Amino acid sequence: MKYAMIAAALVVAAPAVAQDMVFTSWGGTTQDAQTEFWADPFAESSGTGVLQDGPTDYGKLKAMVEAGSPTWDVVDVEFDYALQAGQQGLLEPLDFAVIDKSKLDPRFVSEYAVGSFYYSFVLGSNPSAFPEAPQTYADLFDTEKFPGKRTFYKWSAPGVIEAALLADGVAPDALYPLDLDRAFAKLDTIKSEIIWWTSGAQSQQLLASGEAPLGIFWNGRLAALQADGMDVNIAWDQNITAADALVVPKGAANKDAAMAFIAEATSARGQAEFAAATGYAPINIEAADLMDPEIRATLPDAQSAPQIDADMAYWAEHRDEIGSRWYAWQAE
Repeated sequence: MKYAMIAAALVVAAPAVAQDMVFTSWGGTTQDAQTEFWADPFAESSGTGVLQDGPTDYGKLKAMVEAGSPTWDVVDVEFDYALQAGQQGLLEPLDFAVIDKSKLDPRFVSEYAVGSFYYSFVLGSNPSAFPEAPQTYADLFDTEKFPGKRTFYKWSAPGVIEAALLADGVAPDALYPLDLDRAFAKLDTIKSEIIWWTSGAQSQQLLASGEAPLGIFWNGRLAALQADGMDVNIAWDQNITAADALVVPKGAANKDAAMAFIAEATSARGQAEFAAATGYAPINIEAADLMDPEIRATLPDAQSAPQIDADMAYWAEHRDEIGSRWYAWQAE
């Protein structure tokens, strides 16, 4: 679970004039930005108060829907989960008469979900630890040339498995179906050197302190360290894209407000402001025109040449199978 299950307190983002709706996300600085740039403007323009809840919890979402009484109206989830949950009947179909999907990156649009933002897993390192900056996933697995602990995302999700296969010589266009035997064999070679991060904040702490001077990170977390004045090496070669998504649980009490909220969140303005604040890429294709070119150049959508798209449909189909093996391997 992302961001180490950082709990966001239930707060009112704007005075409730109409029926309040509930937006649930992962907490931390990302939800702060979602509140500032999506929820607050929506509340002001619509008169519908937006309650913030969190963290996102897939088991809780499923239990709410199966009980027929979801208290969440819009939820930020991982995109592969969104595809799986839509197939399982846990989500409302989105109203594309309200949400203009023609303006959205088609990679992150489905019947039941649209992208919230997209990000890249990138190789990051602390320059104080290495006279020469690691540049490739092969470097990540080379403990002789680049000694020290490595840090990876703990939870089962696109990113680490793909990086292990790329480091082992698999071509980007041959990643799927994922060769799990090969990936785990590669990970075995550095297993004793891995420190797992469970939240974006923890990943930053591990890198900045030098406890794990090398690893795979969400690009926005490295951008935040740079913004705070830390010297960070970011290698964009073969950056691996994934996305969060906005969904509406089946039977949501405020479905109409939920659709209007998603329209606001995915607007060019909302996406541009959120992207500028977080370092994650907008999914509205018109957002780039509203952004400072210097900021734009630092985002994942400006790194498309060396980019590899994680196959969200594949992950949706195999999410449970991969997760079972992933956690069993960690426990060995």
